[in-house]
Amino acid sequence: MALTIFSIMIVLLLLGFPMMVPLIAGASVGFYMMLNGFSQMETMIQQFMAGIRPASLIAVPMFIFAADIMTRGQSADRLIDMVMKFMGHIKGGLAVSTAAACTMFGAVSGSTQATVVAVGGPLRPRMLKAGYKDSFVLALIVNSSDIAFLIPPSIGMIIYGVVSNTSISELFIAGIGPGLLILVLFSIYSVIYAIRHDVPTEDKATWGARFGAVRRAIWPLGFPVIIIGGIYGGIFSPTEAAAACVFYALMLEVVIFRSMNLADVYSTAKSTGLITAVVFILVAAGAAFSWVISFAQIPQAILGSIGIDEMGQYGVLFVISIAFFIGCMFVDPIVVILVLVPIFAPVVKDVGLDPVLVGTVITLQVAIGSATPPFGCDIFTAIAVFKRPYIEVIRGTPPFIVILLSVSVALIYFPQIALFLRDLAFAK
Repeated sequence: MALTIFSIMIVLLLLGFPMMVPLIAGASVGFYMMLNGFSQMETMIQQFMAGIRPASLIAVPMFIFAADIMTRGQSADRLIDMVMKFMGHIKGGLAVSTAAACTMFGAVSGSTQATVVAVGGPLRPRMLKAGYKDSFVLALIVNSSDIAFLIPPSIGMIIYGVVSNTSISELFIAGIGPGLLILVLFSIYSVIYAIRHDVPTEDKATWGARFGAVRRAIWPLGFPVIIIGGIYGGIFSPTEAAAACVFYALMLEVVIFRSMNLADVYSTAKSTGLITAVVFILVAAGAAFSWVISFAQIPQAILGSIGIDEMGQYGVLFVISIAFFIGCMFVDPIVVILVLVPIFAPVVKDVGLDPVLVGTVITLQVAIGSATPPFGCDIFTAIAVFKRPYIEVIRGTPPFIVILLSVSVALIYFPQIALFLRDLAFAK
């Protein structure tokens, strides 16, 4: 049965169908074979609905909507301008500013692809004009967007939390440490690159210009305050924080900045609705597919063949990291989380791993895979946005991938990188 299901899915993928079609087809074939036809069709429908039933998923369209509003309005530009005023004059400062802007925008959007669009659009031309090679610029933008997957609010962490029944609030704060570590390492590499290639610096901004940029960015800086402060101050749940972000984004762009009118809001809402529909179809199909392969005991057979039951915590974490990294090189991150998390859940429980640490490791691997050839989704976002050939987009990625994988190894051996802030915020 397993061979039949996966063969059908691979054929559909090779024929160019979007990922939701192979998932639905695989789940449907599995139900048909296990339940002797479609006489018990309601069981399959129940599994589809169970996948999208958790209330926590409401946060996903909310954060997507807030990110779209900020990208179309002035919030993203104001945040980027503030970073540039403080960092642009140092050696490699423009590249460091780009990485920092990705981190900052990630802290208010939670989406790697939205970060590529919002930060890459205005900063790529400036970096090219300053003398950076386009291959470096594209790789920096694509890989720095990974930080948005770790810094709260992370859509990937929301999906993982729902699937694994792990606290989303704890996952959010656990992602801050690894995210900031990646920012520091990317910044160091950017400075070294600028020195080696003798990239000129920009003129130093006056303190008046800096204070002006900070003043212009005060309102957008309220987003992380709402998300992080609201959740850990006990004011909001993650879902309520997402709704508050949408309201705040609308107030900023429509009322205060007046950069959007009601027609723009309607257009943005339609765009968010389309993205949300795709995400929720994937979530529903992924839940049904996971039920099928679990019922058929396919995961147990695969994991048993590699002897994972005999591995310790480090071994399990490395196997999980490799599986998610490779999976996201080929398939959409949400699908990989939906399919693989239930497979590894029993093993994680048996070896006594902290599910928050596992979630952080998985989120990091998903982010890395999303920016890694051959089919990382952020690569194709960059191709579409910047209209550059595939080879040029991926040419500069190896150093960044090495840095990201190094952080992954460090996170496995030094889990306090993620858990220190979690333990501090949720001291028991």
